[in-house]
Amino acid sequence: MSAQFMPQFMQYLLSGLTVGAIYALVALGFSIIFNASHVINFAQGEFVMIGGMATVSLSAAEVPLGLAIPLAVAAVVLVGLALEKFAVEPARGASVITLIIITIGASIFLRGLATLVWDKQLHVLKAFSGDAPIAVAGATLLPQSLWVFGITLAIVLALSWFFGRTLLGKAMLATSHNRLAAQLVGINVRHVLLLSYGMSAALGAIAGILIAPISFTTYDVGVMLGLKGFAAAILGGLGSGVGAVVGGIVLGVAESMSAGYVSSAYKDAIALVITLAVLFFMPSGLFGKRGGERV
Repeated sequence: MSAQFMPQFMQYLLSGLTVGAIYALVALGFSIIFNASHVINFAQGEFVMIGGMATVSLSAAEVPLGLAIPLAVAAVVLVGLALEKFAVEPARGASVITLIIITIGASIFLRGLATLVWDKQLHVLKAFSGDAPIAVAGATLLPQSLWVFGITLAIVLALSWFFGRTLLGKAMLATSHNRLAAQLVGINVRHVLLLSYGMSAALGAIAGILIAPISFTTYDVGVMLGLKGFAAAILGGLGSGVGAVVGGIVLGVAESMSAGYVSSAYKDAIALVITLAVLFFMPSGLFGKRGGERV
């Protein structure tokens, strides 16, 4: 029993870290838009779906993967910019609840559009560097998982540099803390909001592309991934970049462990249970700001 415990534990852990990294990218997308506009974008899951489906289509058309991926990401960024420009911006004087409902409507619209552009079938993307498993402490790790870990780490470091070192990143941070003060010092808040939707869409697209070779992708795959990403953002503290990453990893590992040691039937319920527990006991999440309301 004990001889089997460690390899089994490592297998569940590696699987949890892989899916947790995907949740972290989706959660980062939620956090970026929330910081810029105080709105929860429930179309984030559709960015994930379109990224995966577009890459599958381009790959099927014999476009090299090295070109298909940036083209798919660019297409999703355009979708994100269009969402902000034609759906969110016209309603900028509306309440936060109204804007959230708009993003829910956009999510339903994009999902329906996906069934017309593609279909309702399951699709899989070829792994970036083969399917030969790698042995790690008695467990096996797919090469695609290394891509997930590496690209997620690179994105987290790039975002850290962007927000900490660049003028544009600091302008976005200033807007998130106090929109009126940012406007008074000359920051174009409208451009910041547009950029936040573009960045969020890019993160969602990358998440969808990375997970497509591991699990099937389809027109409605964004529903559950969006929910899990939102749960991760809530767990870490909505609006916190560090919280989004930690929340995603914790949620992914918790799901994997529960599926392995309890039952896979309860795997998807874990996100809902964690979200409800955090909202009840820690409304601000692990890294969220306590007290006061953002301006």
